[in-house]
Amino acid sequence: MKIHLPRWVSIALLCALLPGLYNGLKETHYRLDAGVSPEEIRIVFLSDLHDCAWGEDMDGLLSAVDGQRPDLVLLGGDLFSDGPSSENTVRFLEGIAGRYPCYYVTGNHEYAGGAEAFAARMAVLEGLRIPRLSGEMAEIEVKGVRLNLCGVDDPAAWTGGFDPAAAGWASFEEQLEHVSALPRNSGYTILLSHRPEKYDLYCSYDFDLVLAGHAHGGQWAVPGLLNGVYAPGQGYFPKYAGGRFEKDGTVMIVGRGLARAARHVPRFYNPPEMVVIDLY
Repeated sequence: MKIHLPRWVSIALLCALLPGLYNGLKETHYRLDAGVSPEEIRIVFLSDLHDCAWGEDMDGLLSAVDGQRPDLVLLGGDLFSDGPSSENTVRFLEGIAGRYPCYYVTGNHEYAGGAEAFAARMAVLEGLRIPRLSGEMAEIEVKGVRLNLCGVDDPAAWTGGFDPAAAGWASFEEQLEHVSALPRNSGYTILLSHRPEKYDLYCSYDFDLVLAGHAHGGQWAVPGLLNGVYAPGQGYFPKYAGGRFEKDGTVMIVGRGLARAARHVPRFYNPPEMVVIDLY
């Protein structure tokens, strides 16, 4: 049995669906009270690029970052793809390295393809002098304000033949425990971790801000009704698909990722996102 919809219904459906397929870059701004004065500190947070192209030589993404004039660029993992090429990611990292203070933590895709592929990706960071925080804390100063920047490896580091224990880490939880226990200055403390589904665990420590990715915004969203349909590590209707969350004094901001292309289904009402945070 064929169903024939009136033309006006078909046009209305098309008008509702087409905007949902928009995959241009969305810039989402947050303003957080961190006791910073007199100048605000601007952080750009990026994750889940998956080696996706953004214009010739990545100019589309680079110009978007430049337009924010960030004081700090934080990279939340999965900028690399599990495919054979990292050309777009390398071009982007070359474009920001040396121009902004940058820090990186791994996502699950950095570990895809085995130890040799992982080493090659990390060699890119090392060659560009972009520090990778692997169960470490960097005490940095921005505009005269002290910040404690902590970072942990993705849990994928403990699977697939990798052995972080050889470097002294028995588990993801131990690495997190270690960074939380490191002596800090009196400044604001930020945790970079790829996985938002660990939020309850992060809240058991005294981090002021957690930045995470991985969920890709739940892939599909319904504006005003549904934040996301499915996210890895959380399943259907994920709680932490993207956005701002707060519990026990710890704020978590989850970026929706930068990948424009989808392997299985397109993004729907969920455009790629660059997160901009002003600490004041």
